[in-house]
Parts: sequence; structure tokens; C-alpha cells
Amino acid sequence: MKAILVALLLSLSFAFPASAATPGEVPVGGMLRDADMRGLSGKPAKLADFRGKPLIINVWASWCAPCRDEMASLDRLARRYGGGKHFNVIGISTDDYSDRAKTFLQQAGTSFPHFIDSRLFLENMLGADRIPLTLLVDADGRILHKIYGAKEWDSPEAVRAIGQVFGAKL
Repeated sequence: MKAILVALLLSLSFAFPASAATPGEVPVGGMLRDADMRGLSGKPAKLADFRGKPLIINVWASWCAPCRDEMASLDRLARRYGGGKHFNVIGISTDDYSDRAKTFLQQAGTSFPHFIDSRLFLENMLGADRIPLTLLVDADGRILHKIYGAKEWDSPEAVRAIGQVFGAKL
């Protein structure tokens, strides 16, 4: 069974960087620091507000075609399993201009909260030297996995892998 999980994780391109690539990056296994987040599709929040449930963080930009391509599947995942049922999902835009990010979100019609990182603090802490980047974070704020590149987040394989990582039956 363990060999199957490893093969599944590798097929989804789960990345385990050996060293930090961005200033202040928290590596896999490290604890995220708290951060104030400016709301794009809702009110401002703190990263610590999402503790207590596993968290999926997706780092994206409106100009990034792969980011736009995966957003619908991430939203379907969030609608089915997120919203605190099994985990929470949030998006972090790295756009320089919030109006462009807001325009994309209006077109995408996502159901989960999005924030913008105009000061690069989150981008650096999360290790977003390339996007899209998706992080799986445990309920205490520990980074379990970093996945670079677009995925079909609501595919049976991805849902199974997320459930394994979070220790939940999805």
C-alpha cells in the first residue's frame, strides 16, 4: 500500500525542495508564520485564522495560464470537500494589480476566499518562485507538501492523495 501511495504522490508531481529557494521560505515540514492577508474576494484575514483544520493554499496570478486552467478543478474540490468539512481552501494572488486579480476571480466564480500578496511576504514564505504552487498544510500550520504546476484537483487520484496526506477519508 505504501508503494502505491508513493507512486501516486510522484505521479501528481508533489515536490520536496531540498533547500529554501525564496527569502524566508518555510520548507516542507516547517511551520508557517502568521501573516495578515488582504482580501480579494472577501474580508481581510490572518493566516492563523485557518488553523484547526487542514488547509490547501493555492498561489496563483491572473496572467498565469496554468493557474487559470486549474482554478475550476480547485473550486470543485473546495465546494465538495472544503469549507471546513474536511479542510479549507484559500487562494493567494501574486498579481501586482488587485484589479486584474479581481477581474479574473469574477470570471472564474470561485467559492473559496482569495487574498493578494502585494508585499511578497506570503510569496516568499510559501516558496512561490514559480506558480501555480499548491501547499497542503496540517491543522497546526505545518507544511506537508508543496506541489508546483497545474493539476486536476478534483480527479479521483488527487482526491485520494489529498485524503492520504490529511489522514481523512474523502
